[in-house]
Amino acid sequence: MATDELMNRALAALEDGAPPSVEAIHRLTDPAVAAGPMTIAEVADRLELSPHTLRYYERVGLVRVARDAGGHRVYDAGAVRRLVFLTRMRLSGMAVRDLRRYVELVDAGEHTVPERLSMLLEHREATRRRMRGLALSLAAIDYKIATYGGAAGPEGV
Repeated sequence: MATDELMNRALAALEDGAPPSVEAIHRLTDPAVAAGPMTIAEVADRLELSPHTLRYYERVGLVRVARDAGGHRVYDAGAVRRLVFLTRMRLSGMAVRDLRRYVELVDAGEHTVPERLSMLLEHREATRRRMRGLALSLAAIDYKIATYGGAAGPEGV
């Protein structure tokens, strides 16, 4: 599933008024992902990432990827789900060093849940601040567009 399609499904779930449930978030990933292993090219295409980015995420320890007998990367459903999460966190502005810490905590086990929760709560607040800033920026852009005689608003969104 392309990243744009994934984002559109997530945004549609949010527009219903209620925050999406954990199950709704899990359903955002294509069930076909679990159908079998994927190559780096397939994962790159599905997530609209470059193979270079996928190799980088592996190199810095964000995701572990098995190899087949020929030495080629083989992504299982768990790796793809982790990559979906990582790409959403990167899009929201989370630094790679913070993602590395988060992944270390996940890999360390359940006793790290309080620290992971704390990280996510802090990141959520930072994301909300950026969203408010972006909303103000969009209002300024719409104002200037209207000033120049253009139509400001949701056209083309």
